[in-house]
Parts: sequence; C-alpha cells; structure tokens
Amino acid sequence: MKSKDLKPLTIVIKLGTSSICDEVTHEPRIANMSLIVETVVKLRREGHRVIIVSSAAIAMGLKRMDIPKRPKSLAAVQALAAVGQCRLIALWDELFRQLNQPVAQILLTRNDIADRGQYLNAANTLTELLHMGVIPIVNENDTLSVMEIKFGDNDTLSAITAGMANADYLFLMTDVDGLYTENPRLNPDAKPIEVVTDINQLNVDVSTAGSSVGTGGMVTKLVAAELATSAGVTTIITKSSVPGNIHAIIKYLRHMKAFGDESGFEKTGNPTVPSDGIHSFEPDPIQHDLGNADTVSVESALPPDTPVRSPSPPLPPRHTRFIPQSHPIRDRKFWILHGLKSHGIVYIDGGAFKAITRTNKAGLLPAGVLYVKGSFSASEAVSLVVVDKSALTAALQANASEVEIEAVLSAGEDVGKAIVNYSSVEIARIMGLKSSEIESLLGYSDSEYIAHRDNLAFAPKHV
Repeated sequence: MKSKDLKPLTIVIKLGTSSICDEVTHEPRIANMSLIVETVVKLRREGHRVIIVSSAAIAMGLKRMDIPKRPKSLAAVQALAAVGQCRLIALWDELFRQLNQPVAQILLTRNDIADRGQYLNAANTLTELLHMGVIPIVNENDTLSVMEIKFGDNDTLSAITAGMANADYLFLMTDVDGLYTENPRLNPDAKPIEVVTDINQLNVDVSTAGSSVGTGGMVTKLVAAELATSAGVTTIITKSSVPGNIHAIIKYLRHMKAFGDESGFEKTGNPTVPSDGIHSFEPDPIQHDLGNADTVSVESALPPDTPVRSPSPPLPPRHTRFIPQSHPIRDRKFWILHGLKSHGIVYIDGGAFKAITRTNKAGLLPAGVLYVKGSFSASEAVSLVVVDKSALTAALQANASEVEIEAVLSAGEDVGKAIVNYSSVEIARIMGLKSSEIESLLGYSDSEYIAHRDNLAFAPKHV
C-alpha cells in the first residue's frame, strides 16, 4: 500500500479557563501554559497552521483586582474582563516570545459575524494571519457581550472559528482524557468512548457542570463537536494537563491517513500506561517517524517489488474523536446556520421541507408555512421547524388554547435557518397562500418566496 502525500493542517485548540488559571486562587498556570506554547510552536515548525481559542480573561481580572469570586453584576464582570484580557494576552505574548513566535489577538461577539461582510472580513483576517505564520489567539469579547450577542461559551466560539478557518482539526481541551459513558470521577466503571460517528446516537451522562471560573462542561463540548463536524472538522476531546497529547494524536492520525486509513481508527494492541498517561504498545519491526515530514514514503527503504504495509504506530494518548460529516456545510450556509441569531420561528409542513431539501432545491413558498412565532423584520434570520400539519390545523380550527397549540408546536423538529424576504407580520398574512396572491393581499410582492433557496441552511442530518 502506497502512502499518501500529507498537506499541512489547520488546527484549532480551545483552552478553557481551568486550563489556564487555578480554579481557587485564579493564579495563571504558567507551567501548563508553557507546555501548550511548546506544543503549538512544535506544530508550527512542522508546517501546520494553529489557532488558539483562549478563555480566562475574567479569571485573570479577578486575580488582578484581588476579588475572590465572580460578581453577579454584568457591568462588574465586563470590567473584570477588560482588565483580565490585557493580562491574558500579555502573558501569551511573553511565553510565545521566548520561542520567537508572533501572536495576534482577535476578540469577537456574535454581532461581529452577523453581517456577511464582517464574517468574511474575520475569516480573511484569520487566513492572512495564518499565512504570515502568526498564531491568532481568539476570545469572546466579554467586555461588550451581553446575552443577545454572546456565543454562549468558548466551546461554541471555537467550533465557529474552526468552521470559518476551514480547519482540519478542533481540539477541545478539558480536565478529563475524553468522553465517558458517565462521569469517571463518580463512577469508576464508566467506559471511555474512543470514536463517535453519530452524536445523535450517543447515550452518555453529561450532567456535570464546568468549573466555577468557566462557563462550559461536557454538554457544551458535545454541542461544539456537532457544530464543527457539520462543517467537516474532525473534533477531538483530550486532557488539557498533557498538551503534548495534541502532537501525539496528530502524528498518529497523519500516520493512519498516510497509509490509506482515512478514519484513523485505532488498531488492537496490548497498551501499557506509563506514568505520563500516554498509552503505547510494542510497535511492529517497521517503524517510521512521521513527525517532521509532510510526505511519508517507505518504498525507498525496501527492496524493489517488496509489498509495503502500514506499520503499526504507537497507540495515541486516550481521547475521543468525532468523525466529520461526509457532506459538510461550508461558507455561506455555515454562516447562516451558525453565524446568525434567530429572531423568530417559521413553522412549515413536511411536504414543504421535502421540497426545499430535495436535489433540485426550491425556495420556501408561502403555501408551505403553517405558523409564525416571534417578531422579526425582512432580511433577518429565523429558525425553521417542521410540525404536524394535520394536528396544528385541527388545533387552530378548534380554537384550541395557547397551551394546546404550543404543545403541537413544541413537538416539531428544528431543521435549520432561513433569511426571510418578509416580516413576521407579513408572513402571518400570506402563509398558506399561493405566491400569486401575495401582491393582492399585501399591495406589493418583493419575492414569490418566503426565503430564497440560497438563504436556506440545514444541518447535514436533515438533508
């Protein structure tokens, strides 16, 4: 089997607050940050492009101002974020400076990418920084963020960043070495999950919250993994206290891909667990170091006509790997689905959903709309939810109570987003009608569609 040429990778590494600051004292974890810096620079020197998504601005602010715990006031939290972000980026810059590696700061809110032009500018800036050999350090702009424009947590921000950068890998660093069926701290019989091909089929307990200085937990990492894999990004959860895991995992997966195993599923072996927590086993006689080469070739080391088989690499450190969707969403569709905040909900019937997701996709017509919720204007994004037409029609005709109608609506399935051509008031008036009736009812007709097919986006599992 001949090896494949391997191109440099784009890698996004998300670091939570607990990876950077002590949960109790809020002091920076200099040793761990230094190990992260060494790992990232090693990846850069091998030709890879690396983006860091770094939390901890608020925790840094708490330490700088000698405040023991996070305040409840939004203004106070934002002020601490402003203080802490200066300390955070200065510390990253100083650590990377020791290895002569330039970094750049990028602070984002959801508003910054809600406009298509600004989204493209942000993506282009990331691309140019990577081209220049700079490591972008991304964080949510907590100084400005309020609930309406927050990403929610940096797990989500890292997934959106990975999508914007068309990344190959997203590493979600956490305080455990992967995803387990249950919390391994509470249940020693919890089983590790190595590879996930369908997040919707997972049956795991992710009820444990994140640290007191962070906002995430395992549930936010699953949400981020679903988002990133929908954009074609392989997502990996692994232990933040051993940053070298990133390099070892990348090395292993590139080895597997070099010899034609695109999925990188682990081979069987008899692993041992040394004190550093890295799993390994006795390798095959044929071993090749892939760490410093983009193109792997073993043919030259063997006599002519000798069959070449894939050597068995050491097992990588324990981690959970989420396999990306085979038909990912990218660019404009990704922006609509994950860059825009929904301002309302448009409920459609199953027939309309089939029409707008078939191979020869159509736009969403008024006839397919059953109900509208929320107040929104034309050109704003809304969620699309498929509901049972007969059940909803029966409830409306029977003048059912709001509670009964809401029960029917809540049973629907959220399938995607759309940028609409009409406001919520206008859609409520023309829903269920033919497009030819729009002008006579509204007095004008901007479009025959509620949403044009170019302004519709669906998660891969719904297409």
